[in-house]
This record gives sequence, C-alpha cells and structure tokens, in this order.
Amino acid sequence: MDLQTIQTFLGTTVTELAVKVLAAIAFWIVGRWLIGTVVSLMQAAMNRNHIDATLTKYLGSIVAIALNIALVLGILGYFGIQTTSFAAMLAGAGVAIGAAWSGMLGNFAAGAFMLVLRPFKVGDFVQIGGITGTVHELGLFGTTVVTPDNVLTLVGNGKVFGDTVMNYTARPVRRVERTAQLAAGVDPLDAIERLRAALAQIPNVAKDPAPEISVLDLNLVGPVIAVRPYTHNDHYWQVYFDTNAAILRVAREAGWPVPTPTHNVRTFSAG
Repeated sequence: MDLQTIQTFLGTTVTELAVKVLAAIAFWIVGRWLIGTVVSLMQAAMNRNHIDATLTKYLGSIVAIALNIALVLGILGYFGIQTTSFAAMLAGAGVAIGAAWSGMLGNFAAGAFMLVLRPFKVGDFVQIGGITGTVHELGLFGTTVVTPDNVLTLVGNGKVFGDTVMNYTARPVRRVERTAQLAAGVDPLDAIERLRAALAQIPNVAKDPAPEISVLDLNLVGPVIAVRPYTHNDHYWQVYFDTNAAILRVAREAGWPVPTPTHNVRTFSAG
C-alpha cells in the first residue's frame, strides 16, 4: 500500500467521520430543541385545560426523559451502532444500577403513587418528611418545599410517602393555637369576654367556626386561657401575631397584674 493510497483512505475516513460527528451534533441540538418545544407545548395545553400543575410537571419530566433516550438511540443508530444490542446492554446496566440505586427507584415509585393519590399539590402548605413549607415542585425523585424562612428544601419522595403527610391547605380554615396566662386574682370569665371582643376586631378571623376561648388549665400562677381563632391558611401568620398583640393589649387595658408565682411561707414556733 503506497503513501497516496493511505492518504486517500485517511482523507476519506476522516471526512466521513467528521461529517457524521457534525451531523450527530446537529441532530442533538435540533433534537433537544424539538424535545423542549414538545414538552412546553404539552404542558401549555395541559395548563389551558386546567390540569393540576403537579401532574403537568411530572408528566413533562417523564416525556422529556423518554424522548431524550429515543434521541440518543437514534444518533447511535446513525453511526451504525446496533441499537438492539445497545438496548439490551442498557437494560442490563439498568438492573445493576437499579440494585445500587434502589433508594432512587423507591423515590421514583413513591412519586408515581403520590401522583395517583395526590395528597397535596403545588402551592399547598404541608408538613412532609419532617419539613414544613409550601410545595414548590413535585419531581420524579423528590418534592421541593420552600420553608417559611425561604429555604428551598428537597425531600425524597420515598421519605414523603413513607411518613405522615400533613396538608394545612386542604381545609378551608386553620386554627391558631395561643394561650394567655392570667394572675391568680384575675376573673377568668371576664378575661374570656374581653378576649372574645378583641378577637372579633382582628382582620381575617373566621366567624365560622367561631374562635374558641376557654379555661385551658390551672397552675400555681393562675388560670390559663386558650385563645384559638380560625383563619384561612393564607392569613395564618397575620392572625397569629395579631392575636398575640390582642392578648397584650387586653391585659394592659384591663390592668391585669403580671402573672408571677406566689409562695406562702409559714413558720411555726415550738412550744
């Protein structure tokens, strides 16, 4: 084989390989753009039909993954690689990866179950996996929650599905839990009426059910009054802090003494 033949062979091979690589890059770029467009159009159509946002994002992720796998197989087929053999190899690798990443697959399965059972949706205020906050996104493997102090937190779907789920948004109103410690000399019935009138002035306090104000406990300091207004979850913290302010204002206006523990000391003389 002379030098001219080698140069011709290398030139032809390199040219064909370069064309295929450039074509593969073009296929990848165009394919990714088409996948993004298809997913966006699908999600937009689902949003127009008022389909739940959680379901929309979840199905969008599944479709995007499936189309990306199809794109990779198509590019490999263009290079002449037998995709059937590759698919078998991918399945075998999937089994090995599945054994190593059983937790990830468990999160995926839990996410599918949550999508069917729908214990919460995007925008709900929940407590899941020990985390309390607003659901930002339900992903394939984890649920993203924004906590009240504005921290973005990812909770694995397996932990969410395997633990207690508390959805504070599911009901129309939520009860605010506060207490007022009274001094021993304060009339608890009068205090209850004063607090009831003060709660009626707080914005966004629900009238049905009515606020619950009653004697909760008795201790060495005096009576403890339970102050429990109801409100919509969107106004929970506003009513919470306004209730605290109302308790302090009522105590000041009524002139109640500061609740402090008292001790009676008796001395006995022998004889």
